[in-house]
Amino acid sequence: MTGLQGLTGGRELVMVSNRLPVDRVVEADGSTAWRTSPGGLVTAVEPIVEQLGCVWVGWAGSADEHVDPFEIGRMRLEPVELSTDDVELYYEGFSNGTLWPLYHDVIAPPEFHRQWWDRYRKVNQRFAERVAAVAAEGAIAWIHDYQLQLVPAMLRELRPDLTIGFFLHIPFPPRGLFEQLPWRRSIISGLLGADVIGFQRVPDAISFRTIADRYTHTQALGNTMVLPATSDAPGRTVLAQEFPISIDAAAFAEVARRPETQDRARQIRAELGNPKTVMLGVDRLDYTKGIRHRLKAFDELLVDDEIDASQIVLVQVASPSRERVDAYRQLRDEVEVTVGRINGEHGTIGHAPLVYLHRGYSREEMVAMYLAADVLVVTPLRDGMNLVAKEYVACREDEQGVLILSEFAGAADELRDALLVNPHDIEGLKAAMLRAVHMPQEEQHRRMHGMRRAVHDNDVAHWASGFLGSMTAISESRATAHTGGPEDGMTGPISIVPPAFVPRSVGDRLRRIATASSLLVATDFDGTIAPIVRRPQDARMLPRARQALELLNAAPGVRVALLSGRSLDGLAETGTGTGGEGWIISGSHGSELTGLELPGVSGADGGAPTAEEVDWLQRVNRRFERVLGGEPGVRLERKPFGIAVHTREVRDPDQSRELQAAAVELGIAEGLHVREGKEVREFSVRASNKGAVLQSIRDALPSGPVLFLGDDVTDEDAFAVLGPDDLGIKVGPGDTAATGRVPDPETVAAVLARLVELRTGIVIGSD
Repeated sequence: MTGLQGLTGGRELVMVSNRLPVDRVVEADGSTAWRTSPGGLVTAVEPIVEQLGCVWVGWAGSADEHVDPFEIGRMRLEPVELSTDDVELYYEGFSNGTLWPLYHDVIAPPEFHRQWWDRYRKVNQRFAERVAAVAAEGAIAWIHDYQLQLVPAMLRELRPDLTIGFFLHIPFPPRGLFEQLPWRRSIISGLLGADVIGFQRVPDAISFRTIADRYTHTQALGNTMVLPATSDAPGRTVLAQEFPISIDAAAFAEVARRPETQDRARQIRAELGNPKTVMLGVDRLDYTKGIRHRLKAFDELLVDDEIDASQIVLVQVASPSRERVDAYRQLRDEVEVTVGRINGEHGTIGHAPLVYLHRGYSREEMVAMYLAADVLVVTPLRDGMNLVAKEYVACREDEQGVLILSEFAGAADELRDALLVNPHDIEGLKAAMLRAVHMPQEEQHRRMHGMRRAVHDNDVAHWASGFLGSMTAISESRATAHTGGPEDGMTGPISIVPPAFVPRSVGDRLRRIATASSLLVATDFDGTIAPIVRRPQDARMLPRARQALELLNAAPGVRVALLSGRSLDGLAETGTGTGGEGWIISGSHGSELTGLELPGVSGADGGAPTAEEVDWLQRVNRRFERVLGGEPGVRLERKPFGIAVHTREVRDPDQSRELQAAAVELGIAEGLHVREGKEVREFSVRASNKGAVLQSIRDALPSGPVLFLGDDVTDEDAFAVLGPDDLGIKVGPGDTAATGRVPDPETVAAVLARLVELRTGIVIGSD
């Protein structure tokens, strides 16, 4: 495998997983040594590590034992110690008694125990601290799988210089199942500590983004989650998308070509009695793998005489798995009883139709089995990927053989030429087995040819390039931001911004409006030039945005307008005040204005509420205070012409939405004009909006194009009044009438800085 050099940009790679990629073995002379273990993760990343080298942090596999760091090949192994209680509570308990069944469609019922969760959290902290202690400055930390989902956020707090990736090797559950987890917010927040979160399948990534949007203050822009700035951390983006894992296809093909491997394949068939058809199942002994369903279908075919027991053999390899867990011991007992019954009913003295092998095998032996098998049966009830299916395909250079594959395995997305089955449908599974037994060689060739192309085109190098490449791009973007940003100033200073979020057309339109003799630059405040924060009074305009707006307002022919839903007094709380000298400031969605005289608009240059409106407001304020004033997390903001109900500090999203709905009902009952915003509902005695005030402002100024930037639904009124020569830029997700879109306030600041450069020639560095 080639093509991985340079993916880390010279940065150290730190791999983090529950287990180190090695097993301890006892040599013939009684000494102990370490050898690479045969697990799925190790198989997948082994070629990456061989080329790039790494530090690997993980448990050595023995409880209550201290193991010093050691080296194997290009790996420096840094063991994390686990006690017997850790193994019982963190690993066998929360990881495999709670998360594993929950993430696999609750095939077995998950258990929720607080002591399990407490130990899971403590062990994750131990892993994070170990990585923080051994990782080089600016290293790339790649964290693997469900046992360590809290590590990304913990590690970011300890080592913000690191670029952090997380890859989930198992499925991510749909929202309806994940919501059962009592610690769902903590898990999501832990994962969001990563810069890149990888999943096996598109539905897994979509499910995560949907749940993250629901349970945390993040927003999804395509595959990117936008985390707003807080008082403790700057805003940033997290890439959360599918990166289907694969194998080193060329390496498996090379083993399959060896004469000794082919000889061993012929020997295996001979040992089985040279039957007409050899079926093969290769699984870890786990209740998610569908072994019982597979045996049931095979048994029924024998009972119904659909297949001849003397002409067919099903070899079931079931490697040991978690044999200290009751559910796995019970599964082993059940499978072994089933195997014995089938052979007892259908076998003869010289022939058993079912061969059960409860142990693991080397890669060379497995490749020989793949070559010996006419049919590979892969029928998991739920599986993140299943690399066995890809290994079988990679080995079949003769383009013969049939793959029966569960549609619930991630591999089904790529191996569409397999016989896809629903393993719960026993009749359908039996039909696929019969179809495979009798499939013509021409059809086998066509199907296998297509699958081999898919496996070789999307091998492990492709997977690593996609994942590591994304992390490296983010790391380089962060480094660029610290040195002043890219030349065109259009990429945000915090993290990489995918091109789709800052369209090229935005830059082109900026160039056109920058040369106009008269130009109005208007912008919303919260979420646009000031990052969203939990306490609205803590919001502050980004320094780069303020500097750009001040320079624009000082430029000949340019006016700057700030249009906010906040009252003018509320803006003053943020330190914005009246902005820069000569700025036009509109508050309360256009009901207040300063910096420009407009008829009927209050503020420094306008009128005030009428006596009737004052009485109305007093009654409204009393009613809202009585009904909602005592609710935890609710903040009532009184405005000159109305009141705003903020629920951003309400911890439970469901409760937040219920309180917003109650506020709307109350406002409608009082005859108020209602506006919906992000975690805020605003009520006014006057019908005003940002679109109307923006139109009034531009009518009072010399004719020219308008640039308007906003993030909220209340800004859509302003986007709606823009013409073909204007430019509207939506900040963040959501339907919009704007013609451009950017992901966050940091990118807004970069856009404004670019406009300054185009208009004045002055270059503004990043914050």
